[in-house]
Amino acid sequence: MKRGKLGFTMVEILTVVGIIAILVAVLVPTLTMVRRIAKETQQKVQLTAIDLALMAFKGDQGYYPPSIWTPPPGGGLGGDYGGAQKLAEALLGWDLMGFHPDSEWRSNGYDEDNENLVYDLTGTDEENEENLRARRGPYLELGTANAFRLGQISVDKPGLFANTAPLEPDTYVICDVFGINRIALVAGRTVRAGAPILYYRANTSKKNIDDGEWRERIYNVEDNFGLIGLGRIKDGKTHAYALELEKFYTDITDPKITAIPWPYRPDSYILISAGADGLYGTDDDICNF
Repeated sequence: MKRGKLGFTMVEILTVVGIIAILVAVLVPTLTMVRRIAKETQQKVQLTAIDLALMAFKGDQGYYPPSIWTPPPGGGLGGDYGGAQKLAEALLGWDLMGFHPDSEWRSNGYDEDNENLVYDLTGTDEENEENLRARRGPYLELGTANAFRLGQISVDKPGLFANTAPLEPDTYVICDVFGINRIALVAGRTVRAGAPILYYRANTSKKNIDDGEWRERIYNVEDNFGLIGLGRIKDGKTHAYALELEKFYTDITDPKITAIPWPYRPDSYILISAGADGLYGTDDDICNF
C-alpha cells in the first residue's frame, strides 16, 4: 500500500499566508481605531476633571482664573505668562504646592509691587507653615495632573522646551494625555508628555466673537499666543507651524445659535487639547464643548 506524502503543498502554504495577511489587514486598522478612541475618551475624562477642579477653584475664590497673556510688570523679573500657565497656577499653584489667594498672576510669583514672593517657602518653619495654610488646593491630584515645567532649567529641572522665549521657563503647564513628547529625567529615566492644555477665559462684558480687535471679543486668541508660537514638540524637538488664527473663532462658534455668530461657553471658559497630532487648530483637537 502506497503511503501519502506528509506536509503542505506550496499552494496550501500560500493560501494560509494569504488568509493571515487578510486578517492582519482587517485587524490592524481596527486596533488602531480602538486605541485612538480610547485615548480620545481618556482626554475627555481629563478635561472633565479640569472642569470640576475649576468649579472648585471658583467656589473658593469667587472667579475663574484669568487667561490674558501678560508680560512681567515694568520689564521686571520673569518672562511672559499666558493662559495655559495661569491654568496650572490656579489648579496646582505656582510651585505645585497649592494656589495662594494673594497671587497677582505673575510668572515670577511676586506680589502687586513686584517685591515679595507670594509663594515663598524659604523663610522660617513658622513662616512656611503660615504660607501653606493660606494656600488652596491643589485642585488636581499631582500624580495624575500631567503637569510639566515649561522650560528646561537644568538636568535636575527638565521641561518641555529648550527655549521658551518670551515665556517664563520656570512655570508649569498641564499637558494632555497623548504623550507625543519624551522628556529625559534624572537617572536616565524618561516620561511622556503631551501638548499643553490651552485655557481661555470668557470676557463676559463683550458681546461679539468675530468682530474688531481680539481683545474686544468674548474670547481673545492672544491669551496663548506665546505658547503656540513655540511650535509643536515631539520627542524633544521643536517643529514650527503656523496656526490659522481666524480658524480659532470658527472652531469655537456654536452652530446651534444662528441669529449671530456666538461662541460655546460664553459665560465661562474653554479648554483645548491639541489631540494626537500635537497641533492646535486641526480636526483632531479635543475641547470641553
